[in-house]
Amino acid sequence: MKAKIVIPWTEIEWTATRSSGAGGQHVNRTNSAVQIRYSISGSSLTDIQKSKLLKRLQSRLVQGDEILIRIEDQRDQKSNKDRAYRLLCEMVAQALVDPKKRIATKPKKSAIRNRLKDKKHHGEIKKNRSEKF
Repeated sequence: MKAKIVIPWTEIEWTATRSSGAGGQHVNRTNSAVQIRYSISGSSLTDIQKSKLLKRLQSRLVQGDEILIRIEDQRDQKSNKDRAYRLLCEMVAQALVDPKKRIATKPKKSAIRNRLKDKKHHGEIKKNRSEKF
């Protein structure tokens, strides 16, 4: 089950930049791409949550403890900003969820019996190969 995380906008630093790629005049005039930075150390999370994020999102961090997300998929800034915020919230929520512990199970008796029967049968086949006729 995913935990729902809401990050206050006051903890996020965002900037609008020009998008790259094709688009003609429109892309050269508007700042529709959005880049957001979220500092883990400056967030309102608990110390335990901060250490989990630093450990689990290590490959996504820039400048030690900041998560950087850049979105330029949509043509308008608001859509890109909303998408970047959702992506950040999902990323943080997923990193805070502890993985389920695996419970070791014993094989069923019928499975053990079938495996031993197959081994015995395979051994008999090999034994019969070496016999002279």
